[in-house]
This record gives sequence, structure tokens and C-alpha cells, in this order.
Amino acid sequence: MENPFPIPLNALRAIEIVARRGALASAAEELGVTIGAVSQHLRRAEARLGLELFERTPSGLVPLPALKAALPQLTAGFTGLADGLASLKGSDENVLNLTVGSVFASRWLIWRITKFSQAHPDIELRLNVSATMVDLSRPDVDCGIRFGHGKWPGVTAELIGGTAYQPVCAPPVAARLRTLSDLAHVPVIQDETTMLSWDAWRAEVGLDPAIKLSGPIYSDASLAFDAAISEQGVLMAADMMSADTVSDGRLVRPFKRPVEGPQGYFLVVAKGRRESRKLRALRSWLAVEVPASVDGYLKQGRR
Repeated sequence: MENPFPIPLNALRAIEIVARRGALASAAEELGVTIGAVSQHLRRAEARLGLELFERTPSGLVPLPALKAALPQLTAGFTGLADGLASLKGSDENVLNLTVGSVFASRWLIWRITKFSQAHPDIELRLNVSATMVDLSRPDVDCGIRFGHGKWPGVTAELIGGTAYQPVCAPPVAARLRTLSDLAHVPVIQDETTMLSWDAWRAEVGLDPAIKLSGPIYSDASLAFDAAISEQGVLMAADMMSADTVSDGRLVRPFKRPVEGPQGYFLVVAKGRRESRKLRALRSWLAVEVPASVDGYLKQGRR
């Protein structure tokens, strides 16, 4: 009978890590071997398969089409193996490791963790707050919440909210905004990290594209929010993220003109990961809490 695994498992794992992360060093670190050993794994695997897997370029190894097509299955397979091993070891189903961005953590989630803990007292929620896109196939990461279009390789993504957005600012700044064209006379905070489009909002509400918008520039989204609260200017923000600060009066929506964007907040899980009880608990809680956070704001009569 033909061996269905002509390549050692460690070699397959090395191939998957290098293809996904683009570096020999990443595979060496995860496997606990030298970079030279990883390189040998790759060459021996290519020899056994009779197929080149990577293009050797000055900037590093680039997966060739055959490997690129197989990568999602390889990643899902190793994720499933890690979950299976965790089940054998009796891994802690009472700890949920969640990776999120700084704005979602500071403007929405941190104020509601107590609610999750009250609803699920047997589950400890551990946050990994990072501006970078954390590898969801890692064994120490159960799931994540990402902002974007929902089409990331190697993950399943479920929209939870955050598609509506509009300008926000502190009340003293809003007092200077009687018409849309007044935006030319107040600072407009530039968030270099945002995916929210001022151009799309301008086109939707009919603001003259010739009007120049300028103001302070921030490379951190959470600081851009703080800048808006501290009266530094007008910020474009997702309604879901600004709801709490609008409700308590620190920010207002001067034009009350939200638009729907193509991006939003997604609950993301590595493909191949099993549906654990703790993951189901988080998904169910988000399905209730996200709409409630918006509805609660609307019931106060504030737009």
C-alpha cells in the first residue's frame, strides 16, 4: 500500500509555517530547530515529491502555485491536530484566548467583559490586544475579532457589526459645525490606520469634494479617539465604537448622517478549528450584546 505520508510530519509542518509566515526563522522557532534544519526539511520534501514548493527570491521563499493552493488544507489540518491533541490532554475549556485590536478592546469590549463573565462565570476571557494580525492557527489563540472586509485566508469570518460609520467630535467642536461645508474650518483628525473612508462618506452625503479637510495625524487608532474626545477635531468612527462616548456626552455626531461601509467587525476562527463550548458561548454572547449596545444607545434618544 502506498504511504499517504511520504514526507515526515515535521517537514510538512515546516512547509506550512514557511508558506504561511514567509520566513525560515518562524518555522525554526515554532519547531525548536535551527534554520538550517528547516531548510533541509524543505529540500528533502521537494526531492521526495519531485516538485518545487518554493521560489527562491532575494527577499525570501515564496510559495509556488501548487503549494499556495494546498496551504489552506495544510493549515486546517494542523489546526485540527492541535485541537485533537488538546482534547487528549484535557485542555482547559474554561479559558478563552481572544485576540483583538486596540480600538475594539478599549472602546467596546473592556466595558463589557464583566457582562460576559456574569453570563459565563466558568469561562475566563484572556485578551491578546495587538495592532498586528495574530496567527489564529496558534494553539494559544482560540479566536479573534478583526475589522475589515471579512475575507482573510485560512479563517472563517462571521460579521458581528460595525458597518455604519460617520463623523464624531466633542461638543465644543460640534458647535462650530452648522453645515457640512463647515468641516473646512475645523481640524479633521487623520487616523492613518483606519479603513473608514472620508471620500465615500463625502460622496454619500453630498459634501463638495473640492473642500479640503486637514488636521492632526495619528498612527494609533485609540489615540485618534482620545484626540477627538479632547476636542482636537472631528474623527470618522464606526457607530459601534462611538456609541458609548456619544451616550455619555463626551462625543456627538454633528451631522447625524451615517453611511454603510463594506467593512465591519468579524469574529474569526482558524479553519479546521473545532467548535468548542467556550467559542459557542462567545458567539452567542456577541449576537446579543452587539445589537444591545447599539439599541441601548438609540433608546436614550441620542443620534
